[in-house]
Amino acid sequence: MIYPIVKYGQEVLEKLAAPVTDFDGELEKLVADMFETMYAANGVGLAAPQIGIPKRLCVVDVREEPAVKLVLANPLIVSQEGRQVQEEGCLSLPDFRADTARPMRVTIRAQDVRGKQFEMTGEGLLARAFCHETDHLNGVLFIQHLSGLKRDSIKRRVRKLMKAGQW
Repeated sequence: MIYPIVKYGQEVLEKLAAPVTDFDGELEKLVADMFETMYAANGVGLAAPQIGIPKRLCVVDVREEPAVKLVLANPLIVSQEGRQVQEEGCLSLPDFRADTARPMRVTIRAQDVRGKQFEMTGEGLLARAFCHETDHLNGVLFIQHLSGLKRDSIKRRVRKLMKAGQW
Protein backbone atom coordinates (compact mmCIF):
# COMPACT_ATOMS: atom_id res chain seq x y z
CA MET A 1 0.00 0.00 0.00
CA ILE A 2 1.31 3.42 -0.93
CA TYR A 3 0.78 5.97 1.83
CA PRO A 4 0.33 9.68 1.17
CA ILE A 5 3.45 11.56 2.24
CA VAL A 6 2.93 14.15 4.96
CA LYS A 7 4.12 17.60 3.90
CA TYR A 8 6.00 20.22 5.87
CA GLY A 9 3.70 22.07 8.23
CA GLN A 10 2.10 18.96 9.73
CA GLU A 11 2.69 18.50 13.46
CA VAL A 12 3.83 14.85 13.20
CA LEU A 13 6.98 16.03 11.39
CA GLU A 14 8.02 18.27 14.28
CA LYS A 15 7.72 15.85 17.19
CA LEU A 16 9.96 13.22 18.70
CA ALA A 17 8.81 9.79 17.45
CA ALA A 18 8.05 6.94 19.87
CA PRO A 19 10.31 3.87 20.01
CA VAL A 20 9.38 0.74 18.09
CA THR A 21 8.55 -1.94 20.66
CA ASP A 22 6.66 -4.61 18.69
CA PHE A 23 8.62 -6.51 16.07
CA ASP A 24 5.85 -8.52 14.48
CA GLY A 25 3.99 -9.13 11.24
CA GLU A 26 2.33 -5.74 11.51
CA LEU A 27 5.76 -4.06 11.53
CA GLU A 28 6.88 -6.16 8.54
CA LYS A 29 3.79 -5.03 6.60
CA LEU A 30 4.45 -1.39 7.53
CA VAL A 31 8.08 -1.70 6.39
CA ALA A 32 7.00 -3.20 3.05
CA ASP A 33 4.49 -0.35 2.60
CA MET A 34 7.16 2.21 3.48
CA PHE A 35 9.53 0.84 0.83
CA GLU A 36 6.69 0.85 -1.71
CA THR A 37 5.80 4.45 -0.79
CA MET A 38 9.44 5.56 -0.94
CA TYR A 39 10.02 3.98 -4.36
CA ALA A 40 6.78 5.46 -5.74
CA ALA A 41 8.03 8.91 -4.67
CA ASN A 42 11.56 8.30 -6.06
CA GLY A 43 13.13 8.74 -2.62
CA VAL A 44 16.21 7.12 -1.07
CA GLY A 45 14.83 7.17 2.48
CA LEU A 46 11.53 7.47 4.28
CA ALA A 47 10.77 7.89 7.99
CA ALA A 48 7.50 6.71 9.53
CA PRO A 49 6.52 10.27 10.60
CA GLN A 50 6.55 11.20 6.91
CA ILE A 51 3.53 8.93 6.44
CA GLY A 52 1.87 10.15 9.63
CA ILE A 53 3.09 7.36 11.93
CA PRO A 54 5.05 8.74 14.92
CA LYS A 55 7.37 5.72 15.32
CA ARG A 56 11.20 5.59 15.34
CA LEU A 57 11.31 3.65 12.08
CA CYS A 58 12.80 4.43 8.70
CA VAL A 59 13.77 2.69 5.50
CA VAL A 60 16.74 3.51 3.30
CA ASP A 61 17.82 2.39 -0.17
CA VAL A 62 20.46 4.63 -1.70
CA ARG A 63 20.68 2.37 -4.77
CA GLU A 64 24.44 2.19 -4.73
CA GLU A 65 26.72 -0.78 -5.21
CA PRO A 66 26.64 -2.90 -3.21
CA ALA A 67 22.87 -2.58 -2.86
CA VAL A 68 21.81 -1.31 0.54
CA LYS A 69 18.12 -1.78 1.41
CA LEU A 70 17.89 -1.06 5.11
CA VAL A 71 15.28 -1.07 7.83
CA LEU A 72 16.27 1.10 10.79
CA ALA A 73 14.16 0.75 13.92
CA ASN A 74 15.15 2.93 16.87
CA PRO A 75 18.29 4.20 15.11
CA LEU A 76 21.01 6.08 16.97
CA ILE A 77 24.02 7.78 15.42
CA VAL A 78 27.01 6.56 17.42
CA SER A 79 29.79 8.35 15.53
CA GLN A 80 30.31 10.79 12.71
CA GLU A 81 33.33 12.27 11.00
CA GLY A 82 34.28 14.50 8.15
CA ARG A 83 32.06 16.91 6.29
CA GLN A 84 30.25 16.96 2.97
CA VAL A 85 28.05 19.61 1.43
CA GLN A 86 25.63 18.36 -1.19
CA GLU A 87 22.24 19.28 -2.51
CA GLU A 88 19.56 17.70 -0.35
CA GLY A 89 15.82 17.42 -0.66
CA CYS A 90 12.99 15.83 1.27
CA LEU A 91 9.83 13.99 0.26
CA SER A 92 7.95 16.12 2.82
CA LEU A 93 9.21 19.30 1.12
CA PRO A 94 8.67 18.42 -2.55
CA ASP A 95 10.40 20.65 -5.09
CA PHE A 96 12.67 22.28 -2.51
CA ARG A 97 16.38 21.47 -2.53
CA ALA A 98 19.39 23.15 -0.96
CA ASP A 99 23.07 22.53 -0.31
CA THR A 100 23.21 21.00 3.16
CA ALA A 101 26.23 20.13 5.31
CA ARG A 102 26.33 16.61 6.73
CA PRO A 103 29.06 14.31 8.06
CA MET A 104 30.96 12.33 5.41
CA ARG A 105 31.02 9.11 7.45
CA VAL A 106 28.37 7.99 9.96
CA THR A 107 28.04 4.89 12.12
CA ILE A 108 24.52 4.03 13.16
CA ARG A 109 23.17 1.52 15.66
CA ALA A 110 19.63 0.27 15.01
CA GLN A 111 17.36 -2.74 15.06
CA ASP A 112 16.18 -4.60 11.98
CA VAL A 113 12.58 -5.58 11.24
CA ARG A 114 12.89 -8.57 13.60
CA GLY A 115 14.37 -6.52 16.45
CA LYS A 116 17.97 -7.70 16.03
CA GLN A 117 20.42 -4.91 16.87
CA PHE A 118 23.16 -4.06 14.36
CA GLU A 119 25.74 -1.38 13.64
CA MET A 120 26.62 -0.08 10.22
CA THR A 121 28.90 2.60 8.84
CA GLY A 122 27.96 4.56 5.76
CA GLU A 123 29.82 7.14 3.70
CA GLY A 124 28.65 9.79 1.26
CA LEU A 125 25.00 9.43 0.31
CA LEU A 126 24.38 6.63 2.82
CA ALA A 127 25.80 8.76 5.66
CA ARG A 128 23.59 11.64 4.51
CA ALA A 129 20.53 9.34 4.47
CA PHE A 130 21.31 8.06 7.99
CA CYS A 131 21.42 11.66 9.26
CA HIS A 132 18.40 12.87 7.30
CA GLU A 133 16.12 10.00 8.35
CA THR A 134 17.29 10.02 11.98
CA ASP A 135 16.58 13.76 12.04
CA HIS A 136 12.98 13.03 10.99
CA LEU A 137 12.57 10.74 14.00
CA ASN A 138 13.71 13.63 16.20
CA GLY A 139 11.30 16.13 14.66
CA VAL A 140 13.99 17.85 12.58
CA LEU A 141 13.76 18.66 8.87
CA PHE A 142 16.76 19.32 6.62
CA ILE A 143 15.85 23.00 6.33
CA GLN A 144 16.81 23.39 9.99
CA HIS A 145 20.43 22.81 8.88
CA LEU A 146 20.28 25.76 6.47
CA SER A 147 21.07 29.40 7.11
CA GLY A 148 18.22 31.40 8.60
CA LEU A 149 17.88 33.36 5.37
CA LYS A 150 17.57 30.25 3.18
CA ARG A 151 15.23 28.52 5.67
CA ASP A 152 12.97 31.60 5.91
CA SER A 153 12.85 31.86 2.12
CA ILE A 154 11.63 28.25 1.83
CA LYS A 155 9.07 28.76 4.62
CA ARG A 156 7.71 31.88 2.87
CA ARG A 157 7.37 29.99 -0.42
CA VAL A 158 5.56 27.13 1.34
CA ARG A 159 3.17 29.60 3.04
CA LYS A 160 2.37 31.12 -0.37
CA LEU A 161 1.66 27.64 -1.76
CA MET A 162 -0.58 26.90 1.25
CA LYS A 163 -2.55 30.14 0.72
CA ALA A 164 -2.96 29.27 -2.95
CA GLY A 165 -4.25 25.81 -2.01
CA GLN A 166 -1.32 24.12 -3.74
CA TRP A 167 0.30 22.53 -0.65
